[in-house]
Amino acid sequence: MSRTIISAPDAPAALGPYSHAVSANGFVFTAGQVGIVPGSGALAEGGVEAQTRQVLENISAVLRAAGSAPERVVKTTIFLASMDDFATVNSIYAQYFPQDPPARSTVAVAGLPLGALVEIETVALV
Repeated sequence: MSRTIISAPDAPAALGPYSHAVSANGFVFTAGQVGIVPGSGALAEGGVEAQTRQVLENISAVLRAAGSAPERVVKTTIFLASMDDFATVNSIYAQYFPQDPPARSTVAVAGLPLGALVEIETVALV
């Protein structure tokens, strides 16, 4: 079995020693993305709504670099700094996955990198 490391030029740089994604056996596994605006190193301004939109744009960039796309996502995991944001994130998420949405888990966490409010990781078909 081979694996391919994916580096996405249109996504923000990794915040640590990890790859944007790894492709293996017909799947691409993305690292969790927070709402960093590419090129700025800063979180999108505008609260959880803006961060969620930026997270999903960052994931789209990583998936494109891997030869995949949002409609090929089979599983997501959402990490929230507060479950109070669940409904807001859900409504924005539904816009990115309008038909046949992927399987999903959502969990509340004690904290996220850079004080982000939301982080999402995906598994997709290549």
